[in-house]
Amino acid sequence: MSTVPARPVAAGQGLLLHDVDWRTYSRLLHAFAERPGVRLTYDRGSLEIMSLLFEQDSDAYPIGRFVDVLTEEMALPIEGGRSTTLRRRRRRRGLEPDNCFWIAHASQIQGRRRIDLRVDPPPDLAIEVDVTHSSLDRMSLYASLGVPEVWRLDGPNLTFHGLGADGKYTERTHSLAFPFVTPADLTRFLALHAAQDANAVVRQFRAWVRQQLAGGTPPVP
Repeated sequence: MSTVPARPVAAGQGLLLHDVDWRTYSRLLHAFAERPGVRLTYDRGSLEIMSLLFEQDSDAYPIGRFVDVLTEEMALPIEGGRSTTLRRRRRRRGLEPDNCFWIAHASQIQGRRRIDLRVDPPPDLAIEVDVTHSSLDRMSLYASLGVPEVWRLDGPNLTFHGLGADGKYTERTHSLAFPFVTPADLTRFLALHAAQDANAVVRQFRAWVRQQLAGGTPPVP
């Protein structure tokens, strides 16, 4: 097993290992289970160990609350996975999203204490905050695991990606899970989070969603 580069894992930086077998990856998952600030990404023998930044969780938090509001106001079921490890041994791939949700398939994992993608459906929506810029292609990993939709935040830019029949993501103008929502809609409310507390932003977002569902013209924050 080789390492590139050979250095300690500092905040926002990663350690890339090569020639790592699945058993070693599984053992490291257990070893880092009590350290939620560390994320492991595995792709067919390559393993990246990344120490997360505060801004990564800070950016993922309001987006997750927006998803909660949308499902509440649309009367949709939801089960949250947060950064649970998603992996498939046969495909030799695994990763931990910044946040994830089962919506269309929420009933199929209700009450589960563990997720096994051999029998359980993948999350319907994953949130990817690209602050640390992984050395591995995490979008291809989401695709290989069958995640239908990924919202990707890269700096101030939020994009929606839907998984096609060819097994690849294409950028979408509207969400698959919430068809009336666009990246620009969420970006406006995310910008408010810099100057207002999360609850204040969520209240405004909830009012906007209700007006959308009622067919009105929602105010632009």
